[in-house]
Amino acid sequence: MTRTAPHPRTTRAAALVVALALAPLAACSAGSLGSSSDEGGEGGTTITWLTGSDETAQATATSIVEAFEAANPDITVELDGRPAGGEGDNLVKTRLQTGSMADVFDYNSGSLFQQIAPEKNLAPLGEDVIGAVDDTYLPQVSVGDTAYGVPYGTAFGGGVMYNRDVYAQLGLQVPKTWAEFASNAEAIKAAGIAPVVQTYGETWTSQLFVLGDFHNVAAANPEWAEQYTANQAKYATDPAALAGFQHLQEAHEKGWQNADFASAKVEDGMRALAAGEGAMYPILSANVTTLLSADPDAGDRIGFFALPGEDAATNGLTAWYPNAVYVPKSTTGAKLEAAEKLAAFIASPDGCEAQTQAAPPTGPYLVEGCELPADVPQVTKDVSAYFEADAQSPALEFLSPVKGPALEQITVEVGSGIRPAADGAALYDQDVEKQAQQLGLEGW
Repeated sequence: MTRTAPHPRTTRAAALVVALALAPLAACSAGSLGSSSDEGGEGGTTITWLTGSDETAQATATSIVEAFEAANPDITVELDGRPAGGEGDNLVKTRLQTGSMADVFDYNSGSLFQQIAPEKNLAPLGEDVIGAVDDTYLPQVSVGDTAYGVPYGTAFGGGVMYNRDVYAQLGLQVPKTWAEFASNAEAIKAAGIAPVVQTYGETWTSQLFVLGDFHNVAAANPEWAEQYTANQAKYATDPAALAGFQHLQEAHEKGWQNADFASAKVEDGMRALAAGEGAMYPILSANVTTLLSADPDAGDRIGFFALPGEDAATNGLTAWYPNAVYVPKSTTGAKLEAAEKLAAFIASPDGCEAQTQAAPPTGPYLVEGCELPADVPQVTKDVSAYFEADAQSPALEFLSPVKGPALEQITVEVGSGIRPAADGAALYDQDVEKQAQQLGLEGW
């Protein structure tokens, strides 16, 4: 029996799903996919899990496997690693197409999940597996009423990390509108502190004023993502969508940026933020790990708020969701039963605890019964509060496959005063047209 998934919406938690979990979670050792027999030690069942091969992923998957095997001594889980990036993405698709996928694997949720033909390639998961999964996540791993995945990792947000000490010293409040944000920026500038930290030495960070503003776009038009995918909405011609580019231009024109914005990297930005040399840093909240690496004592000093739009009444977070764990249709018999048990364990409080033991959570788990430790950074607490208040929307990439490759170069130009916001938005509309045509989307 499969659970009926709520229809995706763009403005409330019922539309949320997980996506961009920054890097695939991990693997411990490379084995040969599909080569292990059903028989594990002592007559049990052995299954294989394909996951990332980076160090963080390795630690996370290993922690889960150890806890799962302790609770299920008749099941052995062997970890198989895959490379990151496009190479790993192609590996997943190839193995699904050839029926040689591991018994369990983790991969993106959201629009990228739709690109692996779930109805053709994945086994549906029943209520006994997805029973504890938060309803806000299910649309990102579902086709119609059928769910195919469980969340692996935590959600996070695109918004603004801010120095709480600077805000307290200047008597500032967290802004709920862009006008309030701009007012805060001017007060911070007058105090001799860089209001807005930018780190174009890593060009991807320049996109946050645009990508992190999508909650406000969706609040203005809940159908925007669907219209955008159908080539019926554009950044350059929609005032709400254009606003992110305009805010980027405004930050440069009004001298809000740090002096070294063109060359600074994320770690530099985090150091400046932690030291109070910069006050507000538009960034993904998952980068709190970099903050703590730069300054281990900054966990309580740095908070997080959503990028504000025009209306305080609709203030909320643009959310990114974790990857998901899936079971391919090629997994059958005793292996299928074991794989479903592993997926159910991952989507349980015990599974969340195993993940927490490997790496501190950077947001909510989206699994009922999973609680964050009391000592998580303030950024994590602030992000979780938006989910608890049902004040968040999924990032556009969870709702639409349309995203052009040149956005980060365009936003660097707009944020550096090289190109006006309107021209940057129009250029990006041209950029996504090429990608949409390559995907064969209707209307392009």
